[in-house]
Amino acid sequence: MASLEPATEIVSRFAADLDRLSPDQAKLGIAVSGGPDSLALLLLAQAARPGRIEAATVDHDLRSGSAGEAAMVAALCEKLAVPHSVLTAQWETKPETAIQERARGERYRLLGSWGAERSLGALMTAHHLEDQAETLLMRLKRGAGVRGLAGMRPVVPIPGSQLRLLRPLLKWRRSELMSICSAAGVAAASDPSNDDDQFERVRVRRAITSADWLDPVAIARSAGNLAAADSALMWATGQEWEARVSWTDDEIVYRPRGPLEIRRRIVGRALAALASEGGAEDLRGRELDRLLVELVNGGKATLRGVLCSGGETWRFTPAPKRRKR
Repeated sequence: MASLEPATEIVSRFAADLDRLSPDQAKLGIAVSGGPDSLALLLLAQAARPGRIEAATVDHDLRSGSAGEAAMVAALCEKLAVPHSVLTAQWETKPETAIQERARGERYRLLGSWGAERSLGALMTAHHLEDQAETLLMRLKRGAGVRGLAGMRPVVPIPGSQLRLLRPLLKWRRSELMSICSAAGVAAASDPSNDDDQFERVRVRRAITSADWLDPVAIARSAGNLAAADSALMWATGQEWEARVSWTDDEIVYRPRGPLEIRRRIVGRALAALASEGGAEDLRGRELDRLLVELVNGGKATLRGVLCSGGETWRFTPAPKRRKR
């Protein structure tokens, strides 16, 4: 019978990757769908940090078979002595458009609540190197800037939650994760959406596979380089903020200078601080670009409930409340 614990050298490699993201040995949660990537992450994490792992499977209740896949994961977790929970989506109306986007939002909402209830230090997902390459190309197709092209980060906050999301497998190949499952004798579930061309990620994945000149390793390396560039821009933005911005409770004043990208980030930061309508985190690049043109030309515009005035000095104040008709 195959051992459920991966080879020692593989576990050591994973432990080093995880320690860089979570050195404090906190109890961690894992999102396990039943696919080979998340099952490999489960096997690796339990071997690297036995007794410090919990798992959850989100049943989106959007296709037949999802409950059975959750039960399969539960059975494997029982063998590994890993506590496991099934989190079932409760839809008022099941999505018929933007299915993956809405499912992702519900997934992270459920996982964030579960992690808080279980007092977990962070949540891990099994995003890997090929996922990173696909993400960069998808964002490149949309004309993303440096921040978007940096792809998925190893550590990010979970939307709407105090928990961090960890991605310790971003340097691991999909084939490596499948081999870990195979060596353990673990049969992974097959999600039919992974073969459905209506989803952009599936189309991009097939394009990479069919084009031998597209190297996922090189693409993922570019994402890492762009992440480093984005960090440098964030540092420069912080320096500019300290030197050129004054801030009271109801007004941010900026004396702009320097490259347009730094100004762009200062404006985004100001909107994030004062936004009262929607959220600055969902601010679209095109909205910000239009606002910058207005500010550079000395005009005024209101965005996310913030009145923005340009000229030699840029001012950001809460916009007057709209009168009810």
